[in-house]
Amino acid sequence: MRGKEFPSANTCPKVTKRRAMSRLAKTVVLVGMMGAGKTAVGTALARQLGVEFKDSDEEIVRAADRTIAEIFERDGEPFFRARESEVIGRLLRGTPCVLSTGGGAFLSEANRKLIHDVGVSVWLKADLELLWQRVRHKTTRPLLRTPNPRETLRELYERRQPFYAQADITVESAAERSVDEMASRVIEALHGRPDVLEV
Repeated sequence: MRGKEFPSANTCPKVTKRRAMSRLAKTVVLVGMMGAGKTAVGTALARQLGVEFKDSDEEIVRAADRTIAEIFERDGEPFFRARESEVIGRLLRGTPCVLSTGGGAFLSEANRKLIHDVGVSVWLKADLELLWQRVRHKTTRPLLRTPNPRETLRELYERRQPFYAQADITVESAAERSVDEMASRVIEALHGRPDVLEV
């Protein structure tokens, strides 16, 4: 009988408890640089909260039937940013979910205001070296198609930091933290916002 009648820690995962105890009242919008982990952490976060995960870039790609790089090349960045704002607005007005946005989305004042008014923004803050290690071998980043992609990343990083710093919540990223650990840190931060995460 010893121990058999009591479930172990492994049979009572925190995820189940969170799903039972918390309800997402507003969409959580992950912002930050390319390579910050918005998609990976967002997917884990949505799973832990028991809600849908959405990616604004994927929604744009689906609607345009072209890759982000192709949209940039054919239609230019202003066209892409306009579609991005439309998609973010539509998703924010839908059922509360976890939404990952492209690195440049939060630079728009209109996007920042809409996200603040309707959802909650979470900046996944990572240092430049970590970002570079994550994106250096990717060929899907149109903004890094330059003669010196690391320098381009540094310039983007320095230019965008002041905008990301306006996010409602900041969660520090680190190379040693797993995706699930990062998602748990976001949830901990959200517990300070009862208007977002209802317990």
